[in-house]
Amino acid sequence: MANEKIIKQKEEEVNKLAEKMKDASIVLLTDYRGINVADVTTLRKNLRNVNAEYVVIKNNITRRALNQNGISELDEILNGPTAVIIAQDEYLPALKVIHSYAKENDFYKIKAGVLEGKVTEVSELNTLAMLPSKEELIAKLAGCLLANVSKLAATLDAVRVKKESETAE
Repeated sequence: MANEKIIKQKEEEVNKLAEKMKDASIVLLTDYRGINVADVTTLRKNLRNVNAEYVVIKNNITRRALNQNGISELDEILNGPTAVIIAQDEYLPALKVIHSYAKENDFYKIKAGVLEGKVTEVSELNTLAMLPSKEELIAKLAGCLLANVSKLAATLDAVRVKKESETAE
């Protein structure tokens, strides 16, 4: 029979992980086979830069934490080596980091994801990861608005010049 102290420790670990997952904007489950220590260190650093966390936790603990949040659809996916990526803030930066890493490394892949509390298909996650960032979209919008304002200003100036030339005659 398992030691009560160990059981209590694992329950606390499950509760702590479940709480993080509950508040997360995205939870990604990835297969990290073939990744070396240097790559993991770089990946963790890149994820920290976007306020995301990369942890390797036993599948059973991850399964229980997900189930505690009402997500049981991923039980079958939790086999083999699984890393858990959790982002509390925006989900897109963390998703982009993982997607880009998985693109560069054939052996690393996204197994599943929970986006804002809902299980999301890997294909959908990949599509989202290819979208421009919020900053890029704002810059494009600002560029479009500035172009239209510039055209309006040029047109109004042309009207002013025409009126001045008509009054001078």
